[in-house]
Amino acid sequence: MREVQSSEAKTHLPQILDEVERGETIIITRHGRPIARLIPEAESRQEEIDRAIEGIRGLQQKTGRISLDDLLSARHEGHKY
Repeated sequence: MREVQSSEAKTHLPQILDEVERGETIIITRHGRPIARLIPEAESRQEEIDRAIEGIRGLQQKTGRISLDDLLSARHEGHKY
């Protein structure tokens, strides 16, 4: 959660809205006191989460189960020790 002065919010509104769209909550302040809170739209955020879960499940069906040893091996692939 980030706080932004109202004057900065006025100047940088498009960038602030981009941050909110990416999931950030922004509190707008005036003279150090909170006056507004910008939060991501819950419905669109949930749709994004649902699409990600569907994608993961589809990938899991294609690849099948991966053993822990395979997963750890892939994590270290290409590392130089």
